[in-house]
Amino acid sequence: MRSEKQVYDIILSFAKEDERIRMVTLEGSRTNINIPPDDFQDFDITFFVTDMQSFTCDDKWLDVFGERLILQKPEDMELFPAEEKGFSYLMLFTDDIKIDLTLLPLDLMNEYFTWDKLVKLLLDKDNRMEQPPVPTDIDYHLRQPTERMFDDCCNEFWNTTPYVVKGLCRREILFAIDHMNDIVRKELLRMISWLIGTEQGFHFSLGKNYKFMRRYVSDKLWERLMSTYNMDSYTHMWESLEQCMVLFRETSTKVARQLDYQYPPYDEKISDYVMRQKAKYGVEEAVQKVRE
Repeated sequence: MRSEKQVYDIILSFAKEDERIRMVTLEGSRTNINIPPDDFQDFDITFFVTDMQSFTCDDKWLDVFGERLILQKPEDMELFPAEEKGFSYLMLFTDDIKIDLTLLPLDLMNEYFTWDKLVKLLLDKDNRMEQPPVPTDIDYHLRQPTERMFDDCCNEFWNTTPYVVKGLCRREILFAIDHMNDIVRKELLRMISWLIGTEQGFHFSLGKNYKFMRRYVSDKLWERLMSTYNMDSYTHMWESLEQCMVLFRETSTKVARQLDYQYPPYDEKISDYVMRQKAKYGVEEAVQKVRE
């Protein structure tokens, strides 16, 4: 694997020699002092260029960065249409280096620096930036929810729970799993993050996809959360859903108490609904009750 310095040298040497490239920035975890470095960190690079078309018409110029295992161009895909204003090249190389390179028109420079504060200026040929930005992850810190946000989270969790139940009762497990993962679990994780904030402060980040959450919760809570990911059968799905419900109930009750917010009525009503449907349609094995 090439060293970090070798990768930067290749990127910046190419940029310095190409007149179309006027500015280079680094984004992502490599700019965040709170992220421990490792071999899997991407090099998230942006080139601000004067002529996008001259780059995007031919990919041969990318060979300067090394031999690739795979290349993806998100803005040039039909199945996954992108909405980005630039053009990206996501590249994994044979030495395991990962470079995500984005081209942006030079006239988007000022707008770009309002999108994300985790940005480090690597090259500015024209001295356009009088005060280079200081990377900070402040935009990703936990945020204390308003009472309306708290209620919205509760509403979304309990409103979607019946969709999971519908899938289980109809024996449509993929439907149930999708609603569980895409909505129900996301709101549970959001609520747990708020609980962490109320207990430990809202001055830090849990990382993308809550990847650092394990550091801030008890072993018992973590084990219970992990148990909800067992979804390989209808019985396990019922168990996972009910565990999610219990965890959400416990967590949201604590958050409401800590922030002096009103606890909404969704829980009791939807929990009763779940028990009725489960009793009506049955399951393969006895599982824990929704209400303890």
